[in-house]
Amino acid sequence: MPKQTYPSYDAICGWNDMLPKRKARPSLEQDISVDFAVIGAGFTGLAAARRLHELDDQASIAIFEASEVGEGSSGRNSGFTSSEVLPRNATAESAVAAMRQTVLMRAALDWLIGLVAGHGIQCELEKPGAIRAAATQAGEAALRNVLEVARINGIQHEALSREDILDRAGTGYYRFGLYIKDTYLLQPAALVRGLADALPSQLTLYESTPVQRLERQQNKWILHTPAGLVRAHTVILANNGFIPKLGFLKSRMATIYTYAAITNPLTPSEQSNLGGSPAWGLLPPHRLGTTSRRIGQDRIMVRSLYAHEKGIEHSEAAAKLHDRFARRWPNLSHVDFEYVWSGATALTMNGSPCWGKLDDGLYASGGCNGSGIAKGTMLGFHLADLIMDIGDAHTVPSVMGNASFMAPEPFRSLGFTLISAIESRKAGLEM
Repeated sequence: MPKQTYPSYDAICGWNDMLPKRKARPSLEQDISVDFAVIGAGFTGLAAARRLHELDDQASIAIFEASEVGEGSSGRNSGFTSSEVLPRNATAESAVAAMRQTVLMRAALDWLIGLVAGHGIQCELEKPGAIRAAATQAGEAALRNVLEVARINGIQHEALSREDILDRAGTGYYRFGLYIKDTYLLQPAALVRGLADALPSQLTLYESTPVQRLERQQNKWILHTPAGLVRAHTVILANNGFIPKLGFLKSRMATIYTYAAITNPLTPSEQSNLGGSPAWGLLPPHRLGTTSRRIGQDRIMVRSLYAHEKGIEHSEAAAKLHDRFARRWPNLSHVDFEYVWSGATALTMNGSPCWGKLDDGLYASGGCNGSGIAKGTMLGFHLADLIMDIGDAHTVPSVMGNASFMAPEPFRSLGFTLISAIESRKAGLEM
């Protein structure tokens, strides 16, 4: 039986299920040869494929998605994106590095938004900003450091009191907030579906086509799929946390599962608990904290929990997510979730991506560390430039850094368990 090289989720993606049904592209059922093979039709893979086509419109490019577009990991995130880089552990000294990253992210996000506008992609894209909200004294101290970086870098921001957050989002749970104007909210499954369906006709997307094995033969890469072989001159690994499952970057990244839920629609009287802002998003100051956002007029999404390499039980995830939801909106504690799901991402030890050339004709971009839309788009775009020898090959590594060494098993799992326990105690009410 072939090794599992892609995520297998036990629940549908709520974002995707709320959309109209989409006709998926056919799976691969024959042997083919292409110039470029892209593994993964998420934000990174789609950006890389499209950029390759921009640079060489005569090249044959095939993209392989293990599931259906919208059900994969890119469709399962929280739907926040911004070009402004403000690390959670920000210090005044980090402002210069953050600004250099912002320059790359801003160009990529402008490119992405141009695609959304140019192709009429309906993904509920809006720019209400987002609030980094702290429930603890330690969280507030961290946010005040972030505020200083925002001031140094000229990022539009506003400090918020508990009463300000209550007025905007209907929750008195947080003691301090930092509003960052340059943040978009969107429907992630609608965006990734729209980008896939708007691909130039010369690009071929194969859905429900997992790549099970990759090998080098006679100066070509051979991709093994369930019903066909692919011979490619160049391969791009854009399957993030599952790159190690194909035998690469095992010492640089780990697969992490995180969890999200969306409530049932709220009644008009229940909606009065959501504050006066028609759209808002709340981000935590701690990496293990809880993210939440308003969806339309009548739903709330919450995202929290992390599991290493394999998921936790659905019922356990639902209960823990509901606890986080009820603590923030106690007047809505009776409201149930309509959707609960998990999503896989990739974690690197130092937060830097695994990006660049791995071998002749083999390139990878993984390790977004939970920031998938703008960062994944930027990394995919520049990976195509690297492949085609456009620009300075050292720009991305010099600005974003390189993923550091990560201990092998069983030390990795033991370390994750220990660090998670320590960080959970630190996070406290931010969870």
